[in-house]
Amino acid sequence: MRVKKVFNNNVVLGVDEQDTETVLMGRGLGFQVRPGDQVDADRVERHFVPQAMLAERLAALAAEIPLNVIEVMEEVVAAARARLGSRISEHVLLPLADHVHLALARARAGVQIEYPLKWEIENLYPAEAATGRVALDIIERRLGLRMDEDEALPLALHFVNAQIGSGDIAATMQMTQWLRVALETIGDDYGVEIDQHSLAAARFITHLRYLFLRARDGKPTPEVGDEIGEAVRQAKPLQYATAERLAHKMEEMFAWNVGREEILYLALHVSRLTAQDDTGEGTRAGT
Repeated sequence: MRVKKVFNNNVVLGVDEQDTETVLMGRGLGFQVRPGDQVDADRVERHFVPQAMLAERLAALAAEIPLNVIEVMEEVVAAARARLGSRISEHVLLPLADHVHLALARARAGVQIEYPLKWEIENLYPAEAATGRVALDIIERRLGLRMDEDEALPLALHFVNAQIGSGDIAATMQMTQWLRVALETIGDDYGVEIDQHSLAAARFITHLRYLFLRARDGKPTPEVGDEIGEAVRQAKPLQYATAERLAHKMEEMFAWNVGREEILYLALHVSRLTAQDDTGEGTRAGT
């Protein structure tokens, strides 16, 4: 691999024989190096293959973050992977490090900011929010500075992002708003309080996450026979009607088409989540 561009003594943009660009980091990796030089493989400590971000932009981002912050974020990513699963990949490391680098500067200056969607993040993503608090503990232990507890919230969104492969925090915030609207709609339809920490709610929220991404990207849901959809509509008319309302709300919010297969799956999840019969009588949702 050869050097395409040097960003500082520790960060270079490399390119291989297939013209694939990779961000490379290592102490002294870029010292007295010029474009076209062979990369010193012995000095490479980390490498990042761009996904949602252009390679040059990613390298510029890496060059702005101190190496000690990146090293701490490696421990945070490892802890998040242990708690949330293997979908927490190295691709989340630099966006996380960038956020923490700026948050540390705010903490040192005594500046606090109020994050939107606080209730939604705490209640819709409890595992990710808890992992965000673990990250604050790691940062305090390694860097000697305790950030505001609310800083766990944007970290949680980064972990959600990593799991769904969105690559876009703005899209994740949109999705979070949609999840809140969906749960409020069900609560209003059935006059119940959704137990958002129940297994049924967790499954429903996971389904809504992937429905959001499929609808956003225009990806179809596997087809289901008309007779199955009609059978569900006949057997569970209230739940099916709620599912249609959810589909219409998504279409109104984002101008995305939600197909009948998605409505069928939504109806089944609504049925499990509410645990009510068609007379409208039943138990507290999620119990």
